[in-house]
Amino acid sequence: MPANIAGSISQAEFVVSAVSAHDFPRETLPEIAIAGRSNVGKSSLLNALTGTSLARTSSTPGKTRMINFYRFQRAFFLVDLPGFGYAKVPKAESRKWKQLVNEYFERRPAIALVIHLVDSRMNPTALDLQFARWLDHLGMPRLIVATKSDKLSGRERDVQRRAISEAFGGEPVILSSAVTGAGSKEIWKRVADAARSVNPRRKSSEQ
Repeated sequence: MPANIAGSISQAEFVVSAVSAHDFPRETLPEIAIAGRSNVGKSSLLNALTGTSLARTSSTPGKTRMINFYRFQRAFFLVDLPGFGYAKVPKAESRKWKQLVNEYFERRPAIALVIHLVDSRMNPTALDLQFARWLDHLGMPRLIVATKSDKLSGRERDVQRRAISEAFGGEPVILSSAVTGAGSKEIWKRVADAARSVNPRRKSSEQ
């Protein structure tokens, strides 16, 4: 990973689990949001990227209902958004998810990048594509990361990378694995570049 980011990892810390906009941190650091369908591996990827056990993982889809903020040496936040699309979540809970995530994207002026996770073992779902269109509508910079690539053979990885890229209009796709660490260096490079590109104070003053 980039040297300037490596120093931050040793000082990674959990900040808050936000259940409403009132809980969001007041610091105006660049923010890297991690989003995707329930059980796609967001928390596992975050732990793999940081080499820690900061994020709690669960085998129960749709369990996370909060937005978790992790701060890295006061340089930037990694923001773990609750998963979407789990069919057994009650409609009332689904509405709360939409409201909370809407508030996040509307009220956080320093979002530098959204890491959109999809499952490498299948083509993107209608919900994945809908979420991507929503990010485009909001003008959010996006990175497509396909998780669980260790479950695929070498040929399957090539096939799925192309299929996923085509589904998102030819966007580059990084194949990742929380088990092998595949893709971590490429992801951290994009994180570092994105965090450097945002001036939160200037952007906040423009709101």
